[in-house]
Amino acid sequence: MPSKQVFNSQDGATYTTSTGAPVAKPYAAQRIGAVGPLLLQDFHHIDLLAHFDRERIPERVVHAKGAGAHGYFEVTHDITDLTCASLFKKVGNKARTTVRFSTVGGESGSADTARDPRGFAIKIRTDEGNLDWVFNNTPVFFIRDPAKFPHFIHTQKRDPQTHLKDADMFWDYLSLNPESIHQVMILFSDRGHPDGYHHMHGYSGHTFKFVNEAGEFHYVQIHFIKDGGAKSLTEPEASKLAGDNPDYGIQSLFEDIEAGKYPSWTVYVQTMTAAQAEKFRYNILDLTKIWSHKEFPLRPIGKMVLNENPQNYFAEIEQAAFSPSHTVPGIEASADPVLQSRLFSYPDTHRHRLGVNYNQLPVNAPAVPIANFQRDGFMAFSNQGSRPNYQSSLVPLEYKSKPYEEVQHETWLGAANADLSFVTELDFEQPRELWLNVFNDTDREHFVHNVAVHLCNAKSAEVKARQLSVFAAVDQGLSDRIANAIGVPTVKPLQVAPASAAIRFKAFA
Repeated sequence: MPSKQVFNSQDGATYTTSTGAPVAKPYAAQRIGAVGPLLLQDFHHIDLLAHFDRERIPERVVHAKGAGAHGYFEVTHDITDLTCASLFKKVGNKARTTVRFSTVGGESGSADTARDPRGFAIKIRTDEGNLDWVFNNTPVFFIRDPAKFPHFIHTQKRDPQTHLKDADMFWDYLSLNPESIHQVMILFSDRGHPDGYHHMHGYSGHTFKFVNEAGEFHYVQIHFIKDGGAKSLTEPEASKLAGDNPDYGIQSLFEDIEAGKYPSWTVYVQTMTAAQAEKFRYNILDLTKIWSHKEFPLRPIGKMVLNENPQNYFAEIEQAAFSPSHTVPGIEASADPVLQSRLFSYPDTHRHRLGVNYNQLPVNAPAVPIANFQRDGFMAFSNQGSRPNYQSSLVPLEYKSKPYEEVQHETWLGAANADLSFVTELDFEQPRELWLNVFNDTDREHFVHNVAVHLCNAKSAEVKARQLSVFAAVDQGLSDRIANAIGVPTVKPLQVAPASAAIRFKAFA
């Protein structure tokens, strides 16, 4: 059924060709005589078919299935001590915002309720250009080495020969890369099945830097906490919805906004100084770790509300192009290697999917004028007029110098990067805390069930045993319960370096 807007309105448009010429009979085609062959001169018919043949653009390699809406971001607290970004210079500042939620591993037609992380991408149109926050609904991720990402995504997709999703591929990768266990623990809890796209939290995962006018920077983690709390589905509920209504997430988001039930999030940051980072028990650049809320409390900074459905999904959501490299003065990327890799990869995929001028599309265009030396290419419909396309003395551009100098601690950062390359006991501390002290008895029961119904599909006894050894490194009882549930022998914990190895390495470096 069409939306209420479409159902209750008529726009009175006259049917035309793509060039604006009116057409009397949309289904007619010009022929020689009443029953003769079609005519090549029939522009309307040829243009219709030629456009139809080209309607599909490449879907996203990851995050192919998604939903989105528009709204606003509002600054609610003064954080000028943290950042010089113009958006945050005054409490009450508002900026129009577009958000796209998504699953990660599935194709465009996959179910919204699949067990999968969720993308949580935000485009904030500030008076200094677009600020994109490209987050997930989990505070950690599977990897911390960007070289592993394409391999990891391949194992979540389809087998090259059978073209089927493959549990052996899935668990083979995870068991060979045990730093993934923290994300696995979250993914196979009930949080792995959010109840719709707009009933979940969003997290930066990566560490960013906020820099103030004085040139002082803080490391930050950014949290979008759903007002009213996040909601999740159990595995049976999610599986039933996947069959009954695979577009459940898209539908519920659209209908809630259409009914005036606008979803909102309170936005917080955790902050850490460079000195605190160097003394932190975990690696500040490690995407598989969280920061303790007790040690680094949440500080409110803003609010986001989604109050407007797209008028056209393809134009406003499918063509929306987000990248962590789309940033503004006062907000910067850290040296996190996975984040640094994303700074290239995201714009690169947009150039492939949408063309080199993807930022000229209305949904991606900033609210401020663009003035640079980029010209031409496909779809250059905002080509900056007569302005010279080089650094000209005849029509000079003004250049805004960086308003701060970064504090340097590059020697320590280099050691921190190297520290990410091996697994130690530190990698199991937070998953163990999640299992023993965050999960309740129901959570633990559901977790064992959720893992068992997936891991039992792996055919390789070696893969099963290896993954069980990773779970045993978290907690032996956890591993034994899963082993019993899938009917295989119990195993001993994976042997890894002690926590002190990473600490000594950082101190030595």
